[in-house]
Amino acid sequence: MPQTIVVKIGTSSLTQPETGQLALSTIATLAETLSHLRRQNHRVILVSSGAVGVGCARLGLTERPKAIALKQAVAAVGQGRLMRVYDDLFTTLQQPIAQVLLTRSDLVQRSRYLNVYNTFKELLELGVIPVVNENDTVAVEELKFGDNDTLSALVASLVEADWLFLLTDVDRLYSADPRSVADAQPISLVSNIKELAELQVQTSGQGSQWGTGGMMTKISAARIATAAGVRTVITEGRQPRNIEKILQGESFGTRFEAHPEPTSARKRWIAYGLLPVGKLYLDEGAAIAISTSGKSLLAAGLLSVEGEFDTQEAVLLCDKNGHEIARGLVNYTSQELQKICGRRSSEIPNILGYVGAETVVHRDNLVLT
Repeated sequence: MPQTIVVKIGTSSLTQPETGQLALSTIATLAETLSHLRRQNHRVILVSSGAVGVGCARLGLTERPKAIALKQAVAAVGQGRLMRVYDDLFTTLQQPIAQVLLTRSDLVQRSRYLNVYNTFKELLELGVIPVVNENDTVAVEELKFGDNDTLSALVASLVEADWLFLLTDVDRLYSADPRSVADAQPISLVSNIKELAELQVQTSGQGSQWGTGGMMTKISAARIATAAGVRTVITEGRQPRNIEKILQGESFGTRFEAHPEPTSARKRWIAYGLLPVGKLYLDEGAAIAISTSGKSLLAAGLLSVEGEFDTQEAVLLCDKNGHEIARGLVNYTSQELQKICGRRSSEIPNILGYVGAETVVHRDNLVLT
């Protein structure tokens, strides 16, 4: 049965660690694998890092630039080279591809979010493999995905994929970094991401010399994808053929089970597409009512407000200790909320001078995190 498959490959798998030059044999094997999946009528999306790494190699830079402007210039050099390599390999295999460059702002605005969805839908129906990357050349720091693990999870959520494969430089998730801890234990299956805390998994936030990711970003990506009902696998990037073996039921890498009741597309957009611009601190009763029953937030349950925001912007809902429990769209501005904090709904018209919404955040616009 045809499935929708998103494959993310990191810079560490695409390049030679010593030089930063492209690992052509890996890329060729990846192209063969994805083309073969297409011939089986699967819908395939490739999320590919590597533009900055390839640009560095092309320009003779010995390390990844830190300054934003230089990084954007290097990405512009590397992206064209990277797509040329992909296009040559896929053309040899008679498989059409398309370049899709995204910024976070493409997912923040609902109309653009739906536009991106429609573009992917048409490309997949045409039998094309979209090759996706963050548009590093124009993305500003506040509107960056930060890493392609997050981008791939958001794309998998957007297109309601069946599988997300995160190809990396280790063969699976371990209890600690196997490159430095001899008795690190391999983890084959994660039924619930909360298990990882119990398994005492240690994750480094740092990626390779040429990349930006790390195991922490992959677990975060798995959290986003599995909440959307997408089965997620972390496996070795140097062995792309393992993708087909995993689809056939073989056990490679670490598999994260999809959530049995995925959240709606609109709620996924609220939870992961939007960037929260403020925080609401809730009293204990409100925090319990929201986290256990998904109830709407009323002004009476509000302790304090942080940040400046307008109505219908995204905010974090936190308990009194600052731990995030949900995200949602607010019905009042931050200035209005400062005035009605802790007040009963019946008091709001007298305080504000008009009849506003009954709720601060309605349950239909609220997502538990």
